[in-house]
Amino acid sequence: MARREVVEKKTEELILPILAEHGFELYDVDFVKEGSSKYLRIYIDKPEGINVNDCELVSREFDPILDKEDYIDEAYIFEVSSPGLGRALKKDRHFEKSLGEEVEVRLFKALDGMKEYEGILKSFDDKTVTITEESGRDVVLERSGIALIRLVIDF
Repeated sequence: MARREVVEKKTEELILPILAEHGFELYDVDFVKEGSSKYLRIYIDKPEGINVNDCELVSREFDPILDKEDYIDEAYIFEVSSPGLGRALKKDRHFEKSLGEEVEVRLFKALDGMKEYEGILKSFDDKTVTITEESGRDVVLERSGIALIRLVIDF
């Protein structure tokens, strides 16, 4: 297991009791390098949406646990956030909740001359994601070829 995965898994284990106590759900954990800095980001959610006070509450309660457990052996910036309206779909539970929703997909490599697709998330499995385009055509995309898939924000 990669170092990033170990940190994310340990973070999930430690944060879940705090989130359960306040009625929040864990959307995702990311331990990533951006520029010269590392970030530990926890994305939380609840049915009525997350606000800045919710993020601050979780941050204040989890910060001492991070200090006590001391399982990250490098400098990092800790953030708690909402996954946002145009949230990325990464895990099966994200796909399950988003069936029937409009998504945009960006591929690593072009498929039929296109790297971007948009449509309704119809289905998924371990290897593929199927979207229905506005024309009614189903497009089956390999999950391994997807750089990003996220909900479309309509205003």
